[in-house]
Amino acid sequence: MRKHLALVTAAAALVAAGATAYAATPGPAGAADKPLAGLRILISNDDSMQAAKTSNSDGLGLYELRRAMCAAGADVVVMAPWQVQSGKGTAVTNGGVVTAQRRTDLPAGYEGDCSGAPAQGAVFGVCLSAGPCGKDTPSATPADTVKLALRGGLRAKAGWKEAPDLVLTGINSGPNVSASVNDSGTVGAAVAAIDQGVPAIAFSSSGDDSAVYFPRGNYRAGAEFGARLVAGLRARSLLTPDFALKVDYPDVSAGQRAESPVWTRVGDAAVVYHAFEQRGTGDQFDIALGLCGQEDSDLDECTEGRADADSTWLLDKGHVTVAPITWDRTYGTPVDARRTLNRVEQYVRHEAPRP
Repeated sequence: MRKHLALVTAAAALVAAGATAYAATPGPAGAADKPLAGLRILISNDDSMQAAKTSNSDGLGLYELRRAMCAAGADVVVMAPWQVQSGKGTAVTNGGVVTAQRRTDLPAGYEGDCSGAPAQGAVFGVCLSAGPCGKDTPSATPADTVKLALRGGLRAKAGWKEAPDLVLTGINSGPNVSASVNDSGTVGAAVAAIDQGVPAIAFSSSGDDSAVYFPRGNYRAGAEFGARLVAGLRARSLLTPDFALKVDYPDVSAGQRAESPVWTRVGDAAVVYHAFEQRGTGDQFDIALGLCGQEDSDLDECTEGRADADSTWLLDKGHVTVAPITWDRTYGTPVDARRTLNRVEQYVRHEAPRP
């Protein structure tokens, strides 16, 4: 298995006020070059909205996703964690105060991406503080940011009186596949959205072969594919809150072409696992991330048992992978919305855009 470090991101949130059931706005999207015109999109992630690291691992993918959606005509607002919250899953904050602070000095090259949209692509970082968010201020989780947005944040900060038509999370720095999906804040934030009846898609991107660098080109290719995917789903009235979609984009940084989208299941093995090493005979344990396919590749948890696993099709075969995700972890529960699920599967298999 190729080297791809992927420990995910996570989220969950605070803020009370009543929850409302929301439905996506279907229908035609206007001009052919603006297929998402009229669609209101909330974007969040678990990598933060900082985009300051040279590794591109702290939110650059979010700005590429924002760029692509605005270019396709969408009205976008970003509410994302103030600090990196990778691996937080569906964690939420149960008390205290959050601050949604607008960012005005956007990363270079992204300043005017949404200038023609009503909300102008406003970007808010959410921290756990009763005052301004500072360099070291603790962050809200990914799920926190989505819950805040849907339970009053968008109304207060962006003037949206109704819920967005769609929530997008990511683009995550590293794939969210196999066992890592349970830890992913990117996926956790999407689950928080469908919990509130809003359609959601979680996007992730592979890094290069170093496993620690995430090329801008990978994010851009994934974002542009994502805009076309959303347009196709919207045109077919397949943006549904019954389940979320998880989309992972392969590494194309060496000039290789991404292979066609594949409908997958979440794999039952690990790609990255947590390792704990005791310090001498004391009470302390160092936490490290192990990567399957290296020295410990014989671990049982690294052995994939599903032929249609997301990790196999993404990492080994270079395909874009799509998998449905729900909030319901009850084993053996009958699948709801089977007809819609089948239609989305058929769209991905036969009609979805090619990279």
